[in-house]
Amino acid sequence: MALRNAIMAALLEGEASGYDLAKGFDASVANFWMATPQQLYRELEKMEADGLVRARVIRQERRPDKRLFSLTDAGRRALHDFTAEPPRPGAMREELMVQVQAVDAGDAEAVRAAIAERREWAEAKIARYERLRARLLDGRPEEEFLAHAERVGPYLTLLRGLSFEQENVRWAERALAILERRSTRV
Repeated sequence: MALRNAIMAALLEGEASGYDLAKGFDASVANFWMATPQQLYRELEKMEADGLVRARVIRQERRPDKRLFSLTDAGRRALHDFTAEPPRPGAMREELMVQVQAVDAGDAEAVRAAIAERREWAEAKIARYERLRARLLDGRPEEEFLAHAERVGPYLTLLRGLSFEQENVRWAERALAILERRSTRV
């Protein structure tokens, strides 16, 4: 998937600056798509040149001018076309899994520490996602939100991010328990 598709999906929320998109990426689509602010700005420039987004400049005193991006009709058509295509199967590429695969020949203590760190990171993301979920629901029961919300895509991806991180915590706890039992064997 091209970064531009993730950006166009994020712009469905409305006009945003590159900075807003970077912050928004971290709070929303980061559960399934990672991008640095530099990558976002470069891609926005290309997308503007391709006519997928338009930018308007907001003059600011004592700060650099701000550019706010929005989807064009061509961008909406491109996003529509993207959603009409079957997605390619996802693939997991994760350095920690290679370390775990090699734990028996490597530094088991360092691998256990890395797994524990990953668990803490997942727990922090779960807490952040739960805050975002509460903000989206805004006190409404989930079924009411789903029946009446203008857009449910962000909520559905949030649920996927939550379940992914919850599974990361479950896996980490099990892996740590197994490695601990193995380390106490005589």
